[in-house]
Amino acid sequence: MNVRRLIPAAALAGAVALGATALTACSGASAAGGNTDGRLAVTASFYPMQFLAERIGKEHVAVTTLTKPGVEPHDLEITPKQTGRLGESDVILYLKTLQPAVDKAVAQSGVKNVVDAGTLTALEAHAASGHDDHDHAAGDHAAEGEEHDHGGAGKDPHVWLDPAKYAEIAKGVGAALGKADPAHAADYEKNTATLVTELGSLDTEFKDGLKNTASKTFITTHAAFGYLAERYGLDQEGISGIDPESEPSPARMKDLQGVAAKDKVTTVFFETPAGDKTAKALATDTGLKTDVLDPLEGITDKSQGADYFEVMRSNLKNLQKALGAK
Repeated sequence: MNVRRLIPAAALAGAVALGATALTACSGASAAGGNTDGRLAVTASFYPMQFLAERIGKEHVAVTTLTKPGVEPHDLEITPKQTGRLGESDVILYLKTLQPAVDKAVAQSGVKNVVDAGTLTALEAHAASGHDDHDHAAGDHAAEGEEHDHGGAGKDPHVWLDPAKYAEIAKGVGAALGKADPAHAADYEKNTATLVTELGSLDTEFKDGLKNTASKTFITTHAAFGYLAERYGLDQEGISGIDPESEPSPARMKDLQGVAAKDKVTTVFFETPAGDKTAKALATDTGLKTDVLDPLEGITDKSQGADYFEVMRSNLKNLQKALGAK
C-alpha cells in the first residue's frame, strides 16, 4: 500500500533554502560562468597573463589562454567561436593594444570582470635604439617600425620583462580575482604576496648580476626589452623593432655594426619563438656570437625554462655572459 506523507510547509521551505545555500557554496563565484567544478573561469590573453592567473589563483581557478604555445601573440587571430566562448569567462586578463584581435573580442564579450594589465602599472614608450647619440638617417626608425606603436598609443607593452612592474600587475590581478571570487579572497591575497616576494628576489638578482659589466649594450632581433634595459641600466639595440619577423634596412644593419664596434658588443641575441636568420647574418658580418634572449610571450619545448622564473634566469645568465659581468 502506498502511503503519502505530507511535509509541513515550513519544513519544505527550509529544505529548499538549505539546498539553495549548498548549491551556492559549491558553485562559488564562477556559477555565472557555468563551471560545474566550482572554480573561477579565467581567460588569459597570452602566457604572462596566464602565469599570473595560475600562480595567484591556484586550485581556485580554471585558466585557459587564447594564445597557444608557439603562436606569435602579435599575430593572433580569433574565430567567432572563440569569441563566443570568451563570453563565458568569469574573469578576462589581457594587455590592451598588444593583440588587436583580442581587444576586439574582449569588447564584444560582455564579461563584467575584465582586467587590462596596462592599467595596473605605468606604460612607457621605448625606441629600438637605447642610444641618443647615434646618427640615423631621417625616417629610418619610422620606416622600419622600430618605435613601439600599439594601436596608436605609442607605449611599449612588454612590461612583464621588468620584474618590478610585473609585480605591480600581479597585485592588481590578485585584487581582481578576490573581487570576482570573495569566498577565496584571502587565498588570492596570500598567493599574490608570495609571488610579489619572488619577483622582488628576481629583481635583486638582475640588479646584482648586471651591476658591473664590461659593456652595457645588447643587440636583439626583437625590441621587446626596453623596460628591462631601463630598469638595469642597459642599452637595447633592436634589429627589427617590434616585429621579430620584419627585415631591417641596410642602413640599420650598418648602424648596428658601428654600435657593436663602439660599445664592445660580443653577442647578437635572437628570441626562441622566432627565427635567428637575421641575428646570424649580423653576427657573421660583425664577427659576433649569437645567443637567446627570450621575450617570454609564450613557453614551448624550445624555451630555456619551464616557466617565467626559469626563463628570466636564463635570460639573466645569457646577458651576464654577453656583457662580461664581473
